[in-house]
Amino acid sequence: MTLSTERPAGTPDCLVGWAGPVELPLAEESAVQAACGLMHVHGRRSGRPLPLAVDYATAVAGVLAAQGNLAARIGRARGLVVGTARTSVAQAALLSVAQYLAAATAEDAEDAEDTAVDGGGGEPPFASADGVRFELETLDAEHWQRFWLRLGADPDAVRRGWRPFQLRFATATCPLPVGLATAASGRPFGELTELGRAAGVSVLAVRAEPRFRVALPPWRISPLGRRAAGAPARPAGLPLDGIVVVESTSRVQGPLAGHLLRLLGADVVRIEPPGGDPMRGVPPMAGGCSARFRALNDGKRAVEIDLKSAAGRAEVLDLVAGAEVFLHNWAPGRAVRLGLDADDLAKVRPGLVYAAASGWGTEFGPVPPLGTDFLVQAHSGLAAALRPGDEPAAPSLMTVTDVLGGAVCAEGVLTALLARLRTGAGARVDSSLLSAAAVPPRPRVRPVWTMLDRPPATRDGYLALGARARSRPDRVAEVLGAAEFTAHPTAYWLERFAAVGLPVTPVCTDLRALAADPRFAGVLGRDGYTFPLSPWTFS
Repeated sequence: MTLSTERPAGTPDCLVGWAGPVELPLAEESAVQAACGLMHVHGRRSGRPLPLAVDYATAVAGVLAAQGNLAARIGRARGLVVGTARTSVAQAALLSVAQYLAAATAEDAEDAEDTAVDGGGGEPPFASADGVRFELETLDAEHWQRFWLRLGADPDAVRRGWRPFQLRFATATCPLPVGLATAASGRPFGELTELGRAAGVSVLAVRAEPRFRVALPPWRISPLGRRAAGAPARPAGLPLDGIVVVESTSRVQGPLAGHLLRLLGADVVRIEPPGGDPMRGVPPMAGGCSARFRALNDGKRAVEIDLKSAAGRAEVLDLVAGAEVFLHNWAPGRAVRLGLDADDLAKVRPGLVYAAASGWGTEFGPVPPLGTDFLVQAHSGLAAALRPGDEPAAPSLMTVTDVLGGAVCAEGVLTALLARLRTGAGARVDSSLLSAAAVPPRPRVRPVWTMLDRPPATRDGYLALGARARSRPDRVAEVLGAAEFTAHPTAYWLERFAAVGLPVTPVCTDLRALAADPRFAGVLGRDGYTFPLSPWTFS
């Protein structure tokens, strides 16, 4: 199936396929999730692959399609001959698991430390004494310790729990000592919230309803400063060739936005603190640098600047004076404190596109909770939408809003750049993880899954049944006969289901095997680790 994004008459389409260059018969969301590693990563916390209960890969592909359309129009406005842009749901899925793929295939991946915790079983969400399921967040070990010790948790459990909690963004697992959950269950939610506030820990309830509360656009654009002078330079190849993006970002959301702009041809200059971004040293390593860091930042030019110093801030202004875009995902209020807010930078660069990617936008006012992936999933209802109705709402430990957050930020930048080419006017682009969480379509009521909706285990793996097979349990029973799925290997069942015309897909349970699969050769590259190639092609 091929879908086309809506577009004004006369502008180029971006065509979206299911498999794209992946040489597999992928024709629906469940097949893509199974083949491209999403079920594997999302299911890590449960020890078996599990589907995301929303069309997540399709949602990411929709954002990529909008970006491809905008990029083609930018290319045309700059004198580049561009016809149709193309992307696929499979390429969107691979982009979504890029960090996990990098970590699994890094040069020293087998030397990466184990994150398991003896006596685990206390993974979040936690439950309070009055039955409220909640998530918590802190980026500071002292705050973590202070919170749990005030709850009376065992100090050894607190110590052992910090590392897997800290690494859950990277590993998609969080095996905490059960004593932490026990300590949390002894206090009502209101008291836990107050203790968290006093300790510097954000505590938020997990909403049980999947529907998003309000209509929230993925990004907002507002006018900024004077118009740029001069005609745009003609790009040599890709639509954003010659466009300079200055980026000061951390974690996933901001770096991914810059990464996508770079893949479209932009020259991305990355500002890092003196000594370099500390994430560069987080194992597993590839070529002397963290593979996860490289997955989002390879190809960018890094400059080390101390933003706390007047000289450093002057350097930023010098960089921005020669750029078209400035991008950051700083904490609320930091840009104003540094004197590097949109109005400040627009004075040195008329026509600047200033992009601020936050966690919460304006949801909680000027002093919000920590704006990180799992808290946003919990508060937005996405945590509920990602799971079936027969399971309690819980955030995925795959960074689903970080990926979508970076993608919608880049889409907003492209929209503003296209307007800038037409009018010369600069713009401020505001996006957030919360606004990104509104992108995947959600059901009003979470469906209850049958045994066929969860991939059944075969003798040597797992098998994802397509929508037609899941809707015909009688036909599945005929294929099985008196046997169980575990009686035969996956290849056997593939032949049996193909013979009766019921689509099924083997589930990827090892990202290293996916990276070595020749059917993915057209979409993956290798440089000390495996990474997705650009998700777009332009004719």
